[in-house]
Amino acid sequence: MTEIAWRGSGFGTQVRVLTGRSLRAAFADRSLFFFSLLQPVVLLLLFSQVFDGIGRLPEVARYGAYIDFLMPSTLVNIALTTAMSSGAALLTETYTGFVSRLRGMPISLMSVLLARTLADTARLAVQLAVTLLAGVALLGFSPGGGLLGTVTAVLLTLVVGWGLSWVFLAVATMARKPETLQTVSFIAVFPLMFSSTAYMPPDVLPAWVRALSTVNPLTYAIDAVRSLSLGFPVGGAVWLALALTAAAALAGAALAGRNFRRNSF
Repeated sequence: MTEIAWRGSGFGTQVRVLTGRSLRAAFADRSLFFFSLLQPVVLLLLFSQVFDGIGRLPEVARYGAYIDFLMPSTLVNIALTTAMSSGAALLTETYTGFVSRLRGMPISLMSVLLARTLADTARLAVQLAVTLLAGVALLGFSPGGGLLGTVTAVLLTLVVGWGLSWVFLAVATMARKPETLQTVSFIAVFPLMFSSTAYMPPDVLPAWVRALSTVNPLTYAIDAVRSLSLGFPVGGAVWLALALTAAAALAGAALAGRNFRRNSF
């Protein structure tokens, strides 16, 4: 009797199954899911109220209320924090032994990483929708770009979040401890957000921060999302944001894939 070797399923099936597993795990923990939705709403509420006076500056007034200026950057901020959680989730699956079990199966390790990014992007979509609805209902956010501009801005934010998740997966494959990943992530995230145009227009930033904002890739993502959602001329901002995201995703995927294959845990 001829013995037929099992070669496993195709790459697409692996990604679909692993993505579904990650989504079920994310939505099954109701308390975690609830607080993951509540966190960006609370941050939006705090920032919009604490910095409300900034809306009276002439450089901000052209955007309308400060909430209209703040909401697009909040969307990108949510994408950034969700990308951070991708790295944390990969480390959790590593230390719980799930990744070790996958290494013993005939599957592509890249499908594990890709599934993680797709599941977290789907979770990000829910977070963005809830935050937008809360901004409109509770804080009076008025997207001048209408439904089309807002949906396009959300889609661009999802792409940015997906690209950034590869970067944090790469960091996770280099970090031996969750504490290391957390420290590195916070060191990267706060300077990136506060040296961009997230909370203040470039005209009112100190000269050295304004100079940093011009080389900060988040600035271009925020400006593109802001222009789309508020109905401002977009120019080449979207394409530049997409190009920078693609570069980050390619570099992150290459590094994460190499480290993930080399790691033995």
